[in-house]
Amino acid sequence: MRRADRLFQIIQMLRRSRRPVTANQLAAELEVSQRSIYRDIADLIGQRVPICGEAGIGYLLDSGFDIPPLMFTPDELEAAVLGAQWVASRGDSVLASAARDLISKISSVVPERLRPFIAEPSIAVPISQASTADGLDIARTRSWIRSGRKIRIRYRDEQSRETERTAWPTIIGYAETVRLLAAWCELRGNFRHFRTDRIVAAEFLAEQYPGTSKALQVRWRRYMESERGIRVP
Repeated sequence: MRRADRLFQIIQMLRRSRRPVTANQLAAELEVSQRSIYRDIADLIGQRVPICGEAGIGYLLDSGFDIPPLMFTPDELEAAVLGAQWVASRGDSVLASAARDLISKISSVVPERLRPFIAEPSIAVPISQASTADGLDIARTRSWIRSGRKIRIRYRDEQSRETERTAWPTIIGYAETVRLLAAWCELRGNFRHFRTDRIVAAEFLAEQYPGTSKALQVRWRRYMESERGIRVP
């Protein structure tokens, strides 16, 4: 790999991470020595790329930093197509339509030589099994997550017992055949995960919960890591 390409890859790796990335992690992915990474980071900082951090702790890229758009590589195109295919077959109707539009838009802007990687990719998503029906409007739920508003739900558990909950919707998880709504549950005073097919009824409230949706997601990630032992990207 040319050094210029490696410098660009370092920026890309820092851009996609919310946490500090160590020189060891960068070196392992790029298959170079840590000493090379230290030199590269110093050169990037010297070129006024806003990287903060230090050896032994990790590096972060300022969230406001941007670089001119670059053309996709074949691997990047296939990664985008694979992700869009998955969403098109498993997402709610609004997301599925957006995924198909995304593939169409990418096809319209890439050079002719790259279009076969979209039209005839070497990877594919398996045909999905029929998913169970959601008990609430998923597209509207995503809007409520972004705006930080509450949802009142009636939920039926695996023993068919029904309870009414006021939830602070946090994130929607997509599994193979079901979807999960992660939310702060006022009834339990903690985070809970509700299968959307077990939600009997939902009322989308105008009331906002305290704080921001971003802060709530940070709390949920900490909960998943400390209580469930699961590190969420």
